[in-house]
Amino acid sequence: MEEDRKAIALKYKLSEDSAPKVVAKGRGFLAEKIERIAKDYDIHIEKDVELAESLYKLNLNQEIPEELYEAVAKILAYIYNF
Repeated sequence: MEEDRKAIALKYKLSEDSAPKVVAKGRGFLAEKIERIAKDYDIHIEKDVELAESLYKLNLNQEIPEELYEAVAKILAYIYNF
């Protein structure tokens, strides 16, 4: 298990939310559990260490800050076209 490994789960509904929100985050074992749950529910996992570091600093249910919109938008665009 990698202790520095981080996982972040975001929620975003185009018609309801003004910006994506952090709904789960974890390190080490919790990161592995978040990834396992995502795989169990066939939820896309995108690996971006730098973005994860920035998102990990946010509180749960906090909308992502404007300076991260572009990076998150690229991931969302990929997922919606997946």
